[in-house]
Amino acid sequence: MSETSQNNKDNQEIDLSQISKKIGNFFEGISTKIFTGILFIKRNALILISLLIVGIIGGYFIDQSSTTYEHELIVAPNFGSTDYLYNKINLLESKINEGDTVYLKSIGIKKPKNLLKIEIEPIIDVYNFVNSSTTVLNNAQNTQNFELVKLLSEDGDINKVIKDKITSKNYGHHVIQITTKHIVSNKSMINPIFDYLNKNDYFQNVQKTYINNIKIKMKQSEGVIEQINTLLNQFSSTTGDNQKSDKLVYYNENTQLNEIIQTKNNLVNELGAQRMDLVNFDEIIKKNTVDLNIKNNKGINGKMKLVLPFLLMFCFMGLSLFRNFYKKQSAKMALK
Repeated sequence: MSETSQNNKDNQEIDLSQISKKIGNFFEGISTKIFTGILFIKRNALILISLLIVGIIGGYFIDQSSTTYEHELIVAPNFGSTDYLYNKINLLESKINEGDTVYLKSIGIKKPKNLLKIEIEPIIDVYNFVNSSTTVLNNAQNTQNFELVKLLSEDGDINKVIKDKITSKNYGHHVIQITTKHIVSNKSMINPIFDYLNKNDYFQNVQKTYINNIKIKMKQSEGVIEQINTLLNQFSSTTGDNQKSDKLVYYNENTQLNEIIQTKNNLVNELGAQRMDLVNFDEIIKKNTVDLNIKNNKGINGKMKLVLPFLLMFCFMGLSLFRNFYKKQSAKMALK
């Protein structure tokens, strides 16, 4: 038993010494590699500094020549023109991809080669899609929107439903994203595109009819409000007479006066909504906000002056390692 225990102790000591030796060799190898790296940098310092300078200068010129600018336009398609808007943007994108500068010039874009890309996507806003309303007609439409979303969500994930291509086209606002090579202005790029989008005979006729209907309804509502005001003034003068103060009890016991006042309030609210409609419906594709000349710094765009120097030095070091590896392997093959 004593001999077995002694052997186990000896084996454990041997294992521990081997582990300690391996750990020491590991750290020694790391130290050697670090020192080798320092020697490599020292021997090639001039080359590395040259690559650093060349990379910074070259990266600067690459950044200047490859800089692009993003432009975001938030729009609201009116009169059911959402599909028309998407078709028009897709047509423009196809003309850009085809390099059809003649067509782009024909719609008023002065420097068509400056235009690189145009895209459109909906601004997902399901709450306004379901709840917002400006007129009595929209109240009915919003009820239908709510029922539609509820119905679609019963058979699938609600998140997929609200992001679905068919559903998302019905949101009130959409963002048009334009990419150009250089800085642009409203006059040179944005206004021609909006003129192009709003130039449609059918929707222009719809717009005229819609606005004319709003004005007719507003005139009628104003007339009814004026009649209600006359009636209320008469009632006020009647109740102000002490001899006819018993009329006050009569009107309080009946809901006619309250209904008249409520009707007036509804008409006033509707008039306010219709005035907002006249503001919002002055264009087929209503331009809400325009953000121009946002420098594209996504990814490595605009950062080549930082990336290129390290890329050149990395390539140089990689080639040096490959060359040393090749020499060692060639020497081994020669000895065989």
